[in-house]
Amino acid sequence: MPFRISARCVSPPPEADVDDFAIEVHDLSRRYGRRWALQRLHLEVARGEILMVAGPNGAGKSTLLRVLSTISRPDTGTVRIFGLDVVNQRLEVRQRVSLLDHRHFCYGELSAWENLELSGRPGGMAIEEVVELIGLKGREQDPLGSFSAGMKKRLALGRVLCQGAEVVLLDEPYAGLDPEGFGRLEGIFASLAERGATVLISTHQVARVAPHCHRALVLREGKTAWLGPANELPHDGALWSRQQ
Repeated sequence: MPFRISARCVSPPPEADVDDFAIEVHDLSRRYGRRWALQRLHLEVARGEILMVAGPNGAGKSTLLRVLSTISRPDTGTVRIFGLDVVNQRLEVRQRVSLLDHRHFCYGELSAWENLELSGRPGGMAIEEVVELIGLKGREQDPLGSFSAGMKKRLALGRVLCQGAEVVLLDEPYAGLDPEGFGRLEGIFASLAERGATVLISTHQVARVAPHCHRALVLREGKTAWLGPANELPHDGALWSRQQ
């Protein structure tokens, strides 16, 4: 998997004390049937850090984000968001986390503006700003049913911005985007960073995403294959294969 990473990766976040961790994952395992999607994973993410989660298909990227969002329960280990346990305190966790995956969770009979209004929370971006950022200015009053798939994906990204969550989980944000959406994502990453959100981005678009991240985590077969500064991510093709 050849790629080039720009030298303009963001600076590493400050050294974090234990109280400054937004995400703490210890000995996390998750199984589907006989297959282990995650195996004894350990990870700590500082408040305000942007972490890229990469790896081949089936490596456990989406499963990790689903556990962090409380959609999936760990089989073993502990996971905490701002000190809150994702199993025993999942309702409190959900107030502080937003997940974007392949589902857009928007209402087809409502306009884009109305969908964003329903998503708004205290601390979220103003709808006017979001509409501009996601490139739907002039279409915000149109019903969602008139939108292309790429426009719906942009609206789903806008919902995340309106929610103003402290932890934002983006699972393959480039998937399903139209060409304009590709160009808009950099602005969305920058907006989340300016707001001080803690962001995890699961992606195959390594060269596009790495310049906007502090660190990168590469998973393989549910285990950590590499973890370090995003601008030091190895180009070694063996790192990206499904098996060593």
